[in-house]
Amino acid sequence: MKKVEVLIQKACKIMELIVAVFVMLGIILALFALLKDGVVFRELLENIDTFQHYLDNIFLIVIGIEFLQMLFRPSSDNVIEVIIFLVARHMIVVDTTPYEDFVSVISIAVLCIVRQYLRKNEAKKEIE
Repeated sequence: MKKVEVLIQKACKIMELIVAVFVMLGIILALFALLKDGVVFRELLENIDTFQHYLDNIFLIVIGIEFLQMLFRPSSDNVIEVIIFLVARHMIVVDTTPYEDFVSVISIAVLCIVRQYLRKNEAKKEIE
């Protein structure tokens, strides 16, 4: 029975690495696509739709990088960071109402408080 558990754990690690490689390839391809667009800075300032599209792509890359970190170092801190980036991306890129913005800000604040609480608990455990 113990051998089966070890085998399953090894298989899970291998699958995690495969998924991480695919995520990394996706991030690299997204970076190249972003650079290939060659959007001129002046155009970003003049056209709000171009700017929002550019921001959307940047946030997707950042979220992909955070997700990749989460795959390699799974922790509550990394998971909360990914969620914070997702909420921030939604608030910045998508046209939202003031109410939705308020809920997003409250969500980020709550996530930051939870992250701080979890960090304190982890620090206490390390001391003990």
